[in-house]
Amino acid sequence: MALLEVKGLTTRVSGYTILDNLDFSVEENELRVLLGPNGAGKTTLIAMITGQFRPTAGKIHFAGQDITGWSPDAIFLAGISRKFQVPNMYETLSVYDNVMVSLQSDRKVFKYMFKGVTAAEDERIWEILDFVELAGKASDPADTLAHGERQWLEMGMLIASNPKLLLLDEPTTGMTPDGKQRTAALIQKIARNHTVLLVEHDMHLVRQIARKVTVLHQGQVLAEGALDEVVSNKTVREVYLGKGKRH
Repeated sequence: MALLEVKGLTTRVSGYTILDNLDFSVEENELRVLLGPNGAGKTTLIAMITGQFRPTAGKIHFAGQDITGWSPDAIFLAGISRKFQVPNMYETLSVYDNVMVSLQSDRKVFKYMFKGVTAAEDERIWEILDFVELAGKASDPADTLAHGERQWLEMGMLIASNPKLLLLDEPTTGMTPDGKQRTAALIQKIARNHTVLLVEHDMHLVRQIARKVTVLHQGQVLAEGALDEVVSNKTVREVYLGKGKRH
């Protein structure tokens, strides 16, 4: 049974069709990579799933519930977390405090400062910081981190809420080759215990971690399957790989 299922999803803005009767699904415990050229509808699909925009038509089901039209907060509480391309965190708080805040289901930034931190919470924070390899910078303000470290911190913040589905929107953008390698390894670790939908444009990285790939084109699924099958698809090569587009 699919954890996430999109049926007939259509999005029109000012007469322009972005998603066109799209059918798409992600199985539980799956690491899925979403590819496609600029304007294919990747980010729009993610925004629809997380409630940033409402579809013109179609349905979105998650964990057996129809979540079409739900608010972003309701979708977050249902178990879907999204990482944007630009890291989203509390810049002036420490690395440790950012993870601590993420443990609070209501996301009240300073709630824990008044009630204190339990031993279980403290243990969980350090576990996450070790997981994303930032334990050595726990006391550093988040705004002092390097670009790659900020991305890893946000992924740590997202898994703190133990989401059922984690959406990663181009997390390696602007990273050095070494940073991309470390991020690929981190995503693979996360995928051991979480369902992950990854939007990525770096084909070298995709080849390292992809288990199943979906290629979007003009708001529809162009091809889907194992990476080798998809990249050898003549139509995919013509409209995406053959043109040298990287998004």
